[in-house]
Amino acid sequence: MSSPMGPMTSMAAMRSFRRDPSVTSRELPKGTVRRILGIARPYRRELTFFLLLVVGSSVIGVLTPLLAGDIVNRIARLDGTAGGVVRIALFIAGLAVVDAAISVVTRWYSARIGEGVIYDLRSRVFEHVQRMPVAFFTRTQTGALVSRLNNDVVGAQQAFTSTLSGVVSNVIGLVLTAGVMFTLSWQITLLSLVMVPLFVLPARRIGKRLQEITRESYGLNASMNATMTERFNVAGALLVKLFGRPDVEAQSFRGRAARVRDIGVLSAMYGRTFFTALTLVAALATALVYGLGGALAFTGSLSPGDVVALALLLSRLYGPLTALSNVRVDVMSAMVSFDRVFEVLDLPPMIAEAPDAVPVPDGDRSLEFDAVSFSYPAAADVSLASLEDVSLPEHGGPTAVLHDVSFRVEPGQMVALVGHSGAGKSTIVNLVPRLYDVTAGAVRVGGVDVRQATLASLRDAIGVVSQDAHLFHDTIRANLLYARPEATEEQLWAALTGARIAALIASLPDGLDTVVGDRGYRLSGGEKQRLAIARVLLKAPGIVILDEATAHLDSESEVAVQHALDTALAGRTSLVIAHRLSTIRSADQILVIDDGRIVESGTHTELLALGRRYADLYRTQFADGERRTVGAA
Repeated sequence: MSSPMGPMTSMAAMRSFRRDPSVTSRELPKGTVRRILGIARPYRRELTFFLLLVVGSSVIGVLTPLLAGDIVNRIARLDGTAGGVVRIALFIAGLAVVDAAISVVTRWYSARIGEGVIYDLRSRVFEHVQRMPVAFFTRTQTGALVSRLNNDVVGAQQAFTSTLSGVVSNVIGLVLTAGVMFTLSWQITLLSLVMVPLFVLPARRIGKRLQEITRESYGLNASMNATMTERFNVAGALLVKLFGRPDVEAQSFRGRAARVRDIGVLSAMYGRTFFTALTLVAALATALVYGLGGALAFTGSLSPGDVVALALLLSRLYGPLTALSNVRVDVMSAMVSFDRVFEVLDLPPMIAEAPDAVPVPDGDRSLEFDAVSFSYPAAADVSLASLEDVSLPEHGGPTAVLHDVSFRVEPGQMVALVGHSGAGKSTIVNLVPRLYDVTAGAVRVGGVDVRQATLASLRDAIGVVSQDAHLFHDTIRANLLYARPEATEEQLWAALTGARIAALIASLPDGLDTVVGDRGYRLSGGEKQRLAIARVLLKAPGIVILDEATAHLDSESEVAVQHALDTALAGRTSLVIAHRLSTIRSADQILVIDDGRIVESGTHTELLALGRRYADLYRTQFADGERRTVGAA
């Protein structure tokens, strides 16, 4: 007796029943199928060969049982010669070799098409996400975005490999098998088909439970991954250690891991039950074929070879029937994965380069705000609700943050912004490199509206040092070269010298090849800031923006960083946010920001003489000889 059910067929059927049937109720946008076909267009030749090979394999699968039945008939009737039987057997062996070769080539085409689709979609999504504005990243859950690049892209490519090949091979195999079986004995074929509900109906109940288990398993695994990501980075690990909760964390993790373990056992048992039930029903049907077929053979209604052929064909009947009973869920699951990927690709970047964009002039590094007003964009304009855990308007949505802000910074001048937290200082500087676009008015760099400037020239013209300088988990060299990939060794050391950190780097065993660790945590705050300044010096921009670059540093580090900043700002146009007013006394102009408006402007001496907001801030910061920061709370 042949194996009633191939393991690959039963596994595919079980995966099909694991999928959530609720996807069939989802309405896909019009044109989704057309876009999917567009994705497949570069692979149409491979897809054609792939489908032809699948058809060939299905035909061989039906021919083999018929040839085996012919051998039995020749032996039973003593019809023909031994050589004829051997030739048929050799032909069956040849078909087996051809089928094996087809299987290998089919797998090659499947991998080529599938991996090609994954590459194309991942590249497009990654490139598209890179163009999204900062507001997109402030709202989006990183894990949800990564899931689109991984899980949904892989789910989409399965439409061209496992789902497509499964549907085609199952349909062709089912039609050919049932057709041949009906020609051999319509009575046995009908009785065999009557047994299908005995498996499919209980399988749906098992499938529903499998779907629940799978959903819970995905949720728990996602939760564990999130926990590990948060606790295993430096900041999370420090928090756990400082607050003394490692035992509680371990106990919580063990609880979730235990549930995953239990779900794994349940899933394995349901899977085995599914496989056993499918095998049992196929075995019972095979026994029916042998019993009824044998009886018909004794009456002369059926030949012995036909009985054997029917039994062998039956093993190829139940798998396709079971898989096709859930084919709508399989197809829709793949379609929904495509839709989720297209959903990201269809979200237009708010910051886009104008078709007629011009480069920022090299010789003019002036900076001008002309009656600028600004409101942070609403959630629907910058992100997707499906990528957010909680979808709320950012900064109060359309609430105005800046009101009619106007000032000019001449080339080589330093202008400082002061005011309490939330006054709008960071928003002002974020508009210069076009992290956001103004709601009204214009920001000009070198006389060119930043919305009309090429993004590359704007990026090259501006350097930024923030209070929390980000370093990649890589070497010092790689972090510096990120600003200027073609920089020479001499230029790297010149930048480090200007940032007052060359001696420290030279003293390290690995020098420039020292790995800075996650977010640069292997370095002190002052060292990170000076490396960030070295990165800006290497870039050599005409405009430098300092966003509280010396905040949160101790006195010694602040002095070192301030010396490095003096080098960085020399001869450059600079816009500086400062909470420590001592650092901006020499500014060419100081702007006092309050509630998104410029309420005072002038030099340090002029503003002190005016005796208003700036003078109050200055006196407060230096009251009783105690230096404090403004707006740091």
